[in-house]
Amino acid sequence: MVAGIIGATGYVGVELVRLLLAHPEVSSLALSSVSFEGQNIVDVYPNLRGMLRGKTDGVLTGADAVVAAADVVFTALPHGVAEQYADACVKQGKKLIDLSADFRFDEDEATFVEWYKKPYAFPAMHSESVYGLPEMNREKIRKARVIGNPGCYVTAATLALLPLLEKGLAKTDCVIVDAKSGITGTGRNPSEKNNYSESGESFAPYNVGKHRHQPEIARNCSKAAGKPVNVLFTPHLLPMSRGIIATVYAQTVRPVTEEEVFAIFAERYAEEPFVRVLPLGDTATTKNVRLSNWCDLSIHVVNGGNTVEIVSAIDNMVKGAAGQAVQNMNLISGFPETMGIDAIPAAF
Repeated sequence: MVAGIIGATGYVGVELVRLLLAHPEVSSLALSSVSFEGQNIVDVYPNLRGMLRGKTDGVLTGADAVVAAADVVFTALPHGVAEQYADACVKQGKKLIDLSADFRFDEDEATFVEWYKKPYAFPAMHSESVYGLPEMNREKIRKARVIGNPGCYVTAATLALLPLLEKGLAKTDCVIVDAKSGITGTGRNPSEKNNYSESGESFAPYNVGKHRHQPEIARNCSKAAGKPVNVLFTPHLLPMSRGIIATVYAQTVRPVTEEEVFAIFAERYAEEPFVRVLPLGDTATTKNVRLSNWCDLSIHVVNGGNTVEIVSAIDNMVKGAAGQAVQNMNLISGFPETMGIDAIPAAF
């Protein structure tokens, strides 16, 4: 199979390159970049030197050439750009997995416009698209031609909340998501936020009350609960390169025990290949999922059994982005779901 990446030189794009070079069913890679078109990716990312494995010569072409060459196209682009490539892929009988927000809201254009300030350019594509969180939408993903990969914070928060909301155990008037991300979450382009002098030796929230992942988290929670869920979401930036830790707080409709909540989570995720429900007494950490597609969840019941705290840890570049996209590629291609993304997390 030929895989194509439009936007191969951003952080998410090059993480896709890393994973797809090791994927046994990907025979060839087609790569594009607006910023570095005509250059070789090994000159942009020297870590790839000698690692291309005959799957690509590394030359970064235009996006149209990638669409023409590939069977499955990944778009790792700014918001509001991917729809044109989805339209081209569908017309040519190809499949597309988008890692921006363009296809995360299905046909709910009003919410997308409210938060991203852009209307849909190809509205018909949104009746084609499927939201790409396998733990929620696996069977729909298998049949999809266009997939909207979830946001990184959204993945961590949603996996922490699904079991409680599906069982009706969490109150829905105010669920709190307190999340922290590594610097790669801000992207590769230089900014004040990712400047070392600003972010090093510092820790601060950002986009308080207005982060674009908030409506996506709320939508997922509301679907799981079967009714509207009010989500209070605050992201923070950590002075480390990768990883997300989300601490989620939910008031319960009745007192619960840790053993009861653990049993609910263990049952819900028993067949999930990339979710680990940690033993009671353990706490999820970013270190234990680094460079992997795993999500670790730890369970903590406080406040006399009336509050559940779930700590959720993922690698924001893998399960939060590129790894989950490859997981979706496996599903739409009929490959084993874990193929190419089942690496053991790094120990340090």
